[in-house]
Amino acid sequence: MLRRRFAIPLLLLVAISGLSALVYAQLEGGDRGISPIDSSGTLEITGIHVDVGGTDPQATRYAGWRIAQRQGFKALWAKMHHAPIGQAPNLPDGTLDQIVSSINVEHELIGPNRYIADLGILFDRARAAPFLGVEGGEVRRSVPMLLIPVTITAGTATSVELRNAWQRAWAQFRTSQSPIDYVRVSGLGVDPMLVNAAQVWRPGRGWWRNIIDLYGAADILVAEVQLQRLYPGGPARGRFIARHGPDGEIVGGFTLTARNSDQIPAMMAQGAERMDELFGQALAAGRLNRDESLNLPPPPLIELPPTEVSAAPVNLANAFQVQVTGKNVNFYNFAMAHLRTLPGVESASPQQINPGGTSYILVKFKGDISQLAGALGARGWVVEVAGTVVRLRSDSDKPPAMPPSPTQPAPAPQPVPPAQPAAKTGDE
Repeated sequence: MLRRRFAIPLLLLVAISGLSALVYAQLEGGDRGISPIDSSGTLEITGIHVDVGGTDPQATRYAGWRIAQRQGFKALWAKMHHAPIGQAPNLPDGTLDQIVSSINVEHELIGPNRYIADLGILFDRARAAPFLGVEGGEVRRSVPMLLIPVTITAGTATSVELRNAWQRAWAQFRTSQSPIDYVRVSGLGVDPMLVNAAQVWRPGRGWWRNIIDLYGAADILVAEVQLQRLYPGGPARGRFIARHGPDGEIVGGFTLTARNSDQIPAMMAQGAERMDELFGQALAAGRLNRDESLNLPPPPLIELPPTEVSAAPVNLANAFQVQVTGKNVNFYNFAMAHLRTLPGVESASPQQINPGGTSYILVKFKGDISQLAGALGARGWVVEVAGTVVRLRSDSDKPPAMPPSPTQPAPAPQPVPPAQPAAKTGDE
């Protein structure tokens, strides 16, 4: 019985350890993850076909690269200016050698006296900009867009969970000349758990907001390809669909074919270029607008019970301190009499009495301090104001005289009633 009691927790511990190891293996596996190349400092033109002859393989190959540089610059100039390639200027080979950063060999055949190749030319952005007539070679870009490449083949959808030709094509795609500011994931770390094929069809906006915030993006683009093979290693057909937003709105699509499995990487590279054109056209047409549901919802409104607003009191009395400086108690008494009889004064309360020096009185007055000082100055006091303190003194040793009390008007004379006639007696 004791063995069985300890056997069940032990089996659970082994199972949890195995599951943890499986998850760790999925996160740290080496069969996935293709880091995107950094093309921010280069301008690329691809698909330059050359076919030249020469005396020896090395010289023939060098001559082919020279021709590819000339054709590549003209093609890039025409692409940047949206003009025919015949209008592009001719640059000397020495100048081209300075602005070309590298040459990518897409496909080549080298013979004893002939060289056939498809090449890609990479130009240094800063050095080529003056010759292209574009300041810095910059193009107008969109907001950062999280790109999720999805491959559907044999009924299975994958993104960056495993290495595949479609994710590799986007990792190797040079985005420096694209109007779309792509945010590409490498498939390393937690990418397969967050940006996977299943996430594309999840409608939850909260999770989408977390993902685009994590990767520093503002919107979502989904590059989907449905790959069908006639038989293993044989011809293949790819149906490419460009989608936008959390709901997967279709932007456009096209179909490409490959003669065999060896041509699939080239088909995927071509598909990435054409899909970038679809996204660029949609951006120019104003179709790549951010879904408002990706914005944070406003905070909930809290309704508070209505409160009664009391009317603001009018003519509130303000408290000021009045300092009276005199030589005797008579001076202080006269000052108190002036304050208590001053119009607008509600009260005058002594705080500290010092008949031979400075006495302090708290005065409540309906008005500001300048009105109080003006009223006291009109009665003959020498007034000084400092903040909320009014200082009183007199130019003489005696306080100012009290103003005469207003005389009461004499009552108006009352009218005398007329005399009543004497009543007649019976003898008359």
